[in-house]
Amino acid sequence: MPETDPNPGFKPIRIAVLTISDTRSLDDDRSGDTLSERLRDSGHILAARDIVHDERAAIANKFRSWASDPQIEVIIATGGTGVTGRDVTPEALSDVIEKRIDGFGELFRWISFQKIGTSTIQSRADAGVLTGTYIFVLPGSPGACRDAWDEIIKDQLDIRYKPCNFAELLPRLREHEGREAL
Repeated sequence: MPETDPNPGFKPIRIAVLTISDTRSLDDDRSGDTLSERLRDSGHILAARDIVHDERAAIANKFRSWASDPQIEVIIATGGTGVTGRDVTPEALSDVIEKRIDGFGELFRWISFQKIGTSTIQSRADAGVLTGTYIFVLPGSPGACRDAWDEIIKDQLDIRYKPCNFAELLPRLREHEGREAL
């Protein structure tokens, strides 16, 4: 079983939390609160937090804006991953990412299945990379945010987690950019 390696020192990551909702505000955003609390408790930095409406272009623009900010290394979005007409977060993610992290959605649904059974099939949780920034899109419930953070994201953003993790790859996510200019 993988474990945390005590030798490398912990490196906090700057994370932005984005809630996708037509009805939530920062005062009643329980999912955003859950993610913000958990990332801080894990030693990371809340670099930004916002709420945008379920509009594909607005979500994609926020992803682009935050991914271009050198003070943001990871974006975690919550909401808009279902199958209703207003749920467009995975489409917005597809509009902007350079690489998809297919295993994230698969693993999330496997974990979720253990807790909510076949209802997990309604989740379109996903992840990808945009200009050296990881983007994770999660369902809008606090429970889904807890599951994704506690069971996947927390370890993957901890440089000490072995045998490998997303944190150690952060410096290499943009290495292709120098080659494209040749």
